[in-house]
Amino acid sequence: MADPATYRPATGTIPTRPGVYRFRDEHGRVIYVGKAKNLRQRLVNYFQDLSVLHERTRRMVTTAASVEWTVVGTEVEALTLEYTWIKEFDPRFNVKFRDDKSYPYLVLTMGEKVPRVHITRRPRAKGDRTFGPYPQVGAIRETLDLMLRVFPIRSCTAGVYRRAERSGRPCLLGFIGKCSAPCVGDITEDEHRRLAEQFADFMAGNTSKYTRRIEQRMKAAAAAMDYETAASLRDDLQALEKVMEKNSVVLSDATDADLIGLAQDELEASVQVFHVRGGRIRGQRGWTAEILDDSGAPDLVERALTTLYSEGEAPKEVLVPVLPTNLAQVRELMGRTVDLRVPQRGEKKDLLRTVSDNATEALRLHRLKRTGDLTARTKALEDLGEALDLAEPPLRIECFDISHSHGTNVVGSQVVFEDGLPKKSEYRRYSVTGAAARDDTASMHDVLTRRLKHHLDPPPPVEDEDGRPRRFAYPPSLILVDGGPPQVAAAQRAMDELGITDIALAGIAKRLEEIWLPGEEYPVILPRTSEALFLVQRLRDEAHRFAITYHRSKRGRAMQASALDGIPGLGPARRRALLDRFVTVSAIREASEEELTEVDGIGPALAGQITAALTSAQENGADPDTAEDALGVTVDMATGEILEG
Repeated sequence: MADPATYRPATGTIPTRPGVYRFRDEHGRVIYVGKAKNLRQRLVNYFQDLSVLHERTRRMVTTAASVEWTVVGTEVEALTLEYTWIKEFDPRFNVKFRDDKSYPYLVLTMGEKVPRVHITRRPRAKGDRTFGPYPQVGAIRETLDLMLRVFPIRSCTAGVYRRAERSGRPCLLGFIGKCSAPCVGDITEDEHRRLAEQFADFMAGNTSKYTRRIEQRMKAAAAAMDYETAASLRDDLQALEKVMEKNSVVLSDATDADLIGLAQDELEASVQVFHVRGGRIRGQRGWTAEILDDSGAPDLVERALTTLYSEGEAPKEVLVPVLPTNLAQVRELMGRTVDLRVPQRGEKKDLLRTVSDNATEALRLHRLKRTGDLTARTKALEDLGEALDLAEPPLRIECFDISHSHGTNVVGSQVVFEDGLPKKSEYRRYSVTGAAARDDTASMHDVLTRRLKHHLDPPPPVEDEDGRPRRFAYPPSLILVDGGPPQVAAAQRAMDELGITDIALAGIAKRLEEIWLPGEEYPVILPRTSEALFLVQRLRDEAHRFAITYHRSKRGRAMQASALDGIPGLGPARRRALLDRFVTVSAIREASEEELTEVDGIGPALAGQITAALTSAQENGADPDTAEDALGVTVDMATGEILEG
């Protein structure tokens, strides 16, 4: 526990202007980000007598080892910079709203040459038109299926689209009329983009003009006794009406509004948001957060509004249970034309009460789930630290595994758990070559050596030239290796060679789930029902999964590349370029020499040699695309993923 007096800045050195400040721990990790109208007035409050500080604030300042600040021009800039840094550094003591589930979105990639519609739970790219979030993925899948009947735009992946372009045949959706098949020229790219814009316009709530247009065409077809066309248009109209029925009217004035409900206790908070467009609920999302400071309801509402509208446009109205702390700055961030208020009466107040009830229920369910999870994780870390005779629970654990096929395509994986939870942004993978690939112990020694060199040479002072944290900036409390005494000995040798003594090391053997410590004759046996054993198993399994995924990808690409070996003039860089362009060897073989010359580094003479070599290999029965048959399995040659076997 650090004494805040050891890093307290002199009061006179702290500016009195608006700004953003960061507390860092002994490893340089940002643990808290805050903003202030007056930096001096705000920071001095953190260095009072510890007995008068809030318990959570006291824990933060005693964990920190330094404080720094950045002066900005206005309070709005401070609000925006605080949000950006919280998102970038993920400080452990800040209130961070996280979605209480991963909601699906309907995304239209208008930034692509040929726009694509798809459902995703991942972050969207700039230029995409996004609709949602939706509470249930099944509902949005049904909606998309109905919409493609009327607006048959592309929904296939880039790989499927390229294969259709090369073959000149559309995919199944093109055959059944749920895609207009721009890949084969059934519709021009400009016509397809207009169709995509109509799709987006309908999903945005402008529905009446499309339903009227289809109804008029249906009546005209019926009058002309073209009953087949009229029946098809009738089905299209029913599909659109069914999509519209899924979103019932909740506000009679057909307004666009976001309603934000809040529920909190001393430890956690829950936020629910209803996105109402055209008087209908078009989306719903929810967040939960641990309260690690003295934030009240106005502070939490401010954080929710900043999270929602720092990167997205606010609707005409935003209704909240209480006004945020820095009202003027939040209004300026959202836009001065946005009506931010607390509803006092009528249907909007009633709907906001419903949103708040949803937040209360979400907090109750989260508390039930979180209580068990938090208790189990805490106990697992404490039990593991006790079993391994550590001075304190291992809050950051890194686990390593090696994967290969009979000594070929050797790879290593590193997974990271912090506070008992996986931190996937810090997972790493290693390609092992040369003498280090001769066996598992040599590979483990190589991977650990490469990892630990970053521990010995930390970046100054944890940021690179772009202002972002460098890789491997934070040392682990414990390193786990997948394996028994040989693997542990190899890892210990790497640590000894580098002179590292401040990191604990252990290995987990698969057969009996034994924990092996360096130099010990007998393993540590954790009880079968131990939370610590479950945590270690999860770490080992996650490292194994991550290693296998990388190995399969590398092996599948290597199997393709091996078919190109021996062609004069075709080195590794050109082989990679060919596979990037055509994906598979069969596609390269089917390509014309003119198409091959479109790849960087491939001239007419080399294109002719490639075509001749691959054609000869096929005639002699050495077809690389049947390699999976020799293995007794079915392999996706683009990714190396085993599909059957």
